[in-house]
Amino acid sequence: MLWLQECWTKVVLLNMGLAVAAQFQIVSGQKGLWGSHAVHSCSAPALPAGGITALEAVNLWKRHFAERGVTEPDHSSHYIIAYLFGAKTLESLDQRRLTEFLSPEKTEQMWKLCSRRLSRMPVQYVIEEWDFRDLTLKMRPPVFIPRPETEELVELVLTDLEMKLGTGAGADTQHTCLEVGCGSGAISLSLLKSLPQLKAIALDQSQDAVDLTGENALRFEDHAALDGGKDGLKVIKQILTLAPQILLNHGRVYLEVDPRHPLLIQRWVEANVEEMHYVETRHDITGRPRFCILRKEKSNKEHKLDLD
Repeated sequence: MLWLQECWTKVVLLNMGLAVAAQFQIVSGQKGLWGSHAVHSCSAPALPAGGITALEAVNLWKRHFAERGVTEPDHSSHYIIAYLFGAKTLESLDQRRLTEFLSPEKTEQMWKLCSRRLSRMPVQYVIEEWDFRDLTLKMRPPVFIPRPETEELVELVLTDLEMKLGTGAGADTQHTCLEVGCGSGAISLSLLKSLPQLKAIALDQSQDAVDLTGENALRFEDHAALDGGKDGLKVIKQILTLAPQILLNHGRVYLEVDPRHPLLIQRWVEANVEEMHYVETRHDITGRPRFCILRKEKSNKEHKLDLD
């Protein structure tokens, strides 16, 4: 459930533009199944005496999951091995890595994680993280795992807000988001990442959810690196202003940006940097507009770049 209101109130908990969960009603709620030590009794395959490749381990556990009735056996084994290699998906890994032998440490870790999945623990809890829109959120029981459909709710809210801000209506009004039942903080943090000027209050009756939202709000990143100014394009505008002085004719600039920025960047460049031509926007693996390609057009202007 999400409430939006327009007000001047500043009774919100914020940390450098990122929401921190507020304590609403802390109760000693009952732990869910995965908040306890309850597991299904299922035997795991023995650790291989010799070496095993990543691909062999994936296939072995996929078969074992299927035989034991674990849902989505292929996805489960794929996500776990990708996580062990620091990747999001199996497809994004260099295929050579999949045919190399796992180290004893990685083999033991995979058996440990897959054994948790064998007990029917959701894979999001097994790997202790999950992607929601442009965020990678920490996950742990008993806090609810955000549903894919919730991404559509965030998109709906953002569309309405951006339309209102784009028309200038309420531009001088402080927009505040109140998220009731924040869980991992997925909604509030997604809205704040897209609209840093938004204020957010995240509430939950569960202390576990409050704590997890607080951890996700820190994001373990340099807050200055996330500050793109009022429109989020402060650094990008500086780069594109300097680009004609650095690039040779037909030199290119490649940008990875927020999915809402490509059209804004194109319009700004066309109006402000005549020597730069916006070539195209390309999409990421989730289908969102993520990459901007620009080219310096041939020019007779002479530039002197002062890098001091």
